[in-house]
Amino acid sequence: MAILRVLVVDDSLTVRKRLCEILARDPEVVVVAEAGDGKRAIELCRELRPDVVTLDMMLPVMSGLAATEYVMAHFPTPILVVSSSTNRGEIYKTYEALAAGAVDVLDKPRGDEVDDAWERRFISTVKLIAKIRVITHPRARLPGRDQGKTSGPPWSVAPERAVTLVAVGASTGGPAALVELLRGLPPEFSLPLVFVLHVSSIFGASFADWLDSQTTRRVAFARDGEPVASAAGRVVMAPPERHLVVRDGAFRLTRDPERHSCRPSVDVLFDSIAQEVGATAAACLLTGMGRDGAAGLLRIRRAGGLTIAQDEATSVIYGMPREAALLGAAMHVLPLGQMASAIAALDARPLECR
Repeated sequence: MAILRVLVVDDSLTVRKRLCEILARDPEVVVVAEAGDGKRAIELCRELRPDVVTLDMMLPVMSGLAATEYVMAHFPTPILVVSSSTNRGEIYKTYEALAAGAVDVLDKPRGDEVDDAWERRFISTVKLIAKIRVITHPRARLPGRDQGKTSGPPWSVAPERAVTLVAVGASTGGPAALVELLRGLPPEFSLPLVFVLHVSSIFGASFADWLDSQTTRRVAFARDGEPVASAAGRVVMAPPERHLVVRDGAFRLTRDPERHSCRPSVDVLFDSIAQEVGATAAACLLTGMGRDGAAGLLRIRRAGGLTIAQDEATSVIYGMPREAALLGAAMHVLPLGQMASAIAALDARPLECR
């Protein structure tokens, strides 16, 4: 039986010991070390090369964000952010850590839980991200740098039909992918771009504002009843705990049941777009765990829209895009660095017909 080696980093001795105790209960996990500040976390990560690092954001000496940037630039390791940050500035640091290569985020236990649900979620998340193949994130690619740049040769489709809306779905690895995608779009891009990202309500409440600050594009949560046409040139995000659909020319928010254990769900959005927009829609499915979005992407393709899935090499988790490829939902499978040029080529141009 393979033993999972974990480095626990938190400046609170009480929290650190509790996390270590929870991990120690699982026979498949061993805590190889603890650290109370970011600088020591880097030293231990370099020396011990753990399978997973659990990392608080608010640390002395060197912050959790700075530690994430350094680790992912020099010896990439799966990082689970475990944070209790509630003010906007601290939550922004969590988003930036995700954009810098941290795999996932989990809120800290409050201490008033009545069962072991949080402990089970913590253990399962640690085990899950240990399986993820992380990649080097050079510091030059972190937020605020290389604005507007994208990798790979330009990519476009043969013009045949005009596109009126672009939809995007993402999950694990999505924050970094969305930043790169949006930064690659030209300033003159004029289509509405709507997206669903799987993120918890605690950490999702300010995500649209943070993403707005990372690119030159205007980003905001969808408002119920807002006309789709009014979102031209802007980016519209499904808010936490609400499904986002397009109906009768407007964005609608619902509290319908979860789909694939998700609300918002990519499939819910894509299904509505296939029905409402059909052949003038384009949709992209980015990195993420599970299969949410794959069936919806297929429905958009069958409705005559253009569909793209992220490739395995550039996905943090090749789950959702893989399911789309297996279903035949993706007309094109592209590396992340080519997606912005692919989407930009659709603006005010016809859509490839298949």
